[in-house]
Amino acid sequence: MTDEHASTQNPETGGIHWSHVIAIVLVTIALTIGVTYWALKTYVFIKEFEPVTLNLEEEQLLDAKLEAIGYESEEFDAEGNLKPQAYSEAGASREVSFNERELNGLLAKNTDLAKKVAIDLSDDLISARILIPMAEDFPVLGGQTLRVNAGLEVAYLNNRPKVILKGVSIMGVPVPSAWLGGIKNIDLVNEYGTEDGFWKAFADGVRDIYVQEGEIRVQLKE
Repeated sequence: MTDEHASTQNPETGGIHWSHVIAIVLVTIALTIGVTYWALKTYVFIKEFEPVTLNLEEEQLLDAKLEAIGYESEEFDAEGNLKPQAYSEAGASREVSFNERELNGLLAKNTDLAKKVAIDLSDDLISARILIPMAEDFPVLGGQTLRVNAGLEVAYLNNRPKVILKGVSIMGVPVPSAWLGGIKNIDLVNEYGTEDGFWKAFADGVRDIYVQEGEIRVQLKE
């Protein structure tokens, strides 16, 4: 039996007809396209996140924390004017703490940011997922939603805060350090905190920063 005869052999005699090969290829292509489209719609071109909804107990605890740092739910009068208040530091707390659900729930208060931004807290790491809608006339990605991920290492070491940009990725692709101004994996406080400016003022005003799984706590100096 020649190779040519075997390649055209009828399936009933043990061979595979060329039409069956084409059908298998077409089905494989269709499945690949379908899976790719599903993955893009589900993980890449996400339109919005599901906002975090706090229960009554969590809402009351968050309101208490906000009031402790100066935010009052009833700080406007019936006419919508801000109520006057005498300044005082008596009884003021110099510690601010939020858990992950509170931060994401805070984004949902009177804003649609919760549908575009999601924050994750893990040990010494603050991560953010951001969805950026692209204009219809934008090349290639017009009308789609750009997915951006970023990570920031935050801790307190040797009596100084430590803030390190771990990276930024767009559509799952890490952005080169050169495109980020060369600040990736650099302790921004150590690098810029010796000069007058934001990072020095930030470092001089912080007594402690603690980030762990699901929680962040910041203590301020007097």
